[in-house]
Amino acid sequence: MLSTIAIESLKRRKTTALLTLLSITISISLLLCVDLIRGQVKSSFTRTVSGVDLIVGAPSGQLNLLLSSVFNIGTPTQGIDYQSLVSLKSNKQVSWIIPLSLGDTHKGFRVVGTTNSFFDHFKYGDMQPLVVSEGTVFTHSLSTVIGSDIATALGYQVGDKITISHGLGNVSFNHHDEHPFTVSGIIKKTGTPVDKAVYVTLQGLEEAHAGPQIPTSPLRRSTPRAQDLLSEPEHEHDEHTIKADLYDSEAFSPQSVSVVMLGLKHRVAALQLQYQLNQSKAPPLTAILPGMALAELWQIMGNVEALLLGLSSLIVVCALIGLATMLLATMRERYHEIAVLRTIGAGPFTLLLLIQIEAMILTLCSALISIGLVAGIMSMLKPWLSTYGVFLSSPLFGQSSMIIILLILGCTYLVSLFPAIAAYQRGLHAGLNNS
Repeated sequence: MLSTIAIESLKRRKTTALLTLLSITISISLLLCVDLIRGQVKSSFTRTVSGVDLIVGAPSGQLNLLLSSVFNIGTPTQGIDYQSLVSLKSNKQVSWIIPLSLGDTHKGFRVVGTTNSFFDHFKYGDMQPLVVSEGTVFTHSLSTVIGSDIATALGYQVGDKITISHGLGNVSFNHHDEHPFTVSGIIKKTGTPVDKAVYVTLQGLEEAHAGPQIPTSPLRRSTPRAQDLLSEPEHEHDEHTIKADLYDSEAFSPQSVSVVMLGLKHRVAALQLQYQLNQSKAPPLTAILPGMALAELWQIMGNVEALLLGLSSLIVVCALIGLATMLLATMRERYHEIAVLRTIGAGPFTLLLLIQIEAMILTLCSALISIGLVAGIMSMLKPWLSTYGVFLSSPLFGQSSMIIILLILGCTYLVSLFPAIAAYQRGLHAGLNNS
């Protein structure tokens, strides 16, 4: 009964009611968008790398090891020698390893030495594999695979020659010009730091550092096919004519690497192996769980998300205050309505409830419209957001969204008390002669 009267009352003031509804809808939509993006960005951030159970490096801080291996920021202070690499590879709990060698750049972009196992096992987001959209993976020791951002920024295509520089500065005077690399593939955009990295073979990287000649030893070898490729003229081993399976990037044994990513046969053994590696003395190693390290890093950046959420909340509060102002401003226009309601038996408390029901109807309609609006916007933006590493997962609206809606309804109840009390007091002595 009261809800019907409240709806009819709002219809008589439809212009003011619609403007208020629009204001609250925009505010709630903004708050829901911020909360939704915040949650999805956090989720995507913590899934920058997925499928990697442990990251192992020389003794260092957890965040330093994470930033250097996953985000290509900084570099480990020391490396892991080859014997440690063999030991990790032969561990019964280890299914696969990805060695990474850091410390070089190409025109300000990071260069990462690795093997084809990186493209086979490294995943991001919801266990999404890397896809080489153009060309193929490493086909010989001097081939390179580049991220999509580098291909776009520098205009590289498959077959182009590039040279790397020693050191991590944007400007380097120590270029490895005598060992140019050939672009064999371009990785499809992932929205992760992979897009801004140049991936070269460990063999080619060590050749570039060693100079024209590389001493051979039982621990440092290349496949016969790779040796043939090095001895052939440059034009005879173009990446378009060589199949990737003819080059075994795993056969080369580097002197050392910076970091190793591990995939385990059973993920439940991650904590046990982490403890064992962290307790090793000869050589000393540091093993981290990527998920835990990413969560710790996100906590450091938590102030930014709290600020955005706070600003959006203030906007909603302002909209609700506008709602109360609207109800108060129309109170004088409703003196006749209040008097009529009193004459048909409505008590002062009924008038108080009527004003609050009107406010709750407006806010509830705004919340429902906002949920539909935000869901539609996110559905349209989903492909675009994925290119920036934000992967929307279902369901879009979780517990935090429900809490926000309930808090907004609670705030609506509180701010509507002021006009409701005014109606209650008016109803105590209203009469038809006041119309």
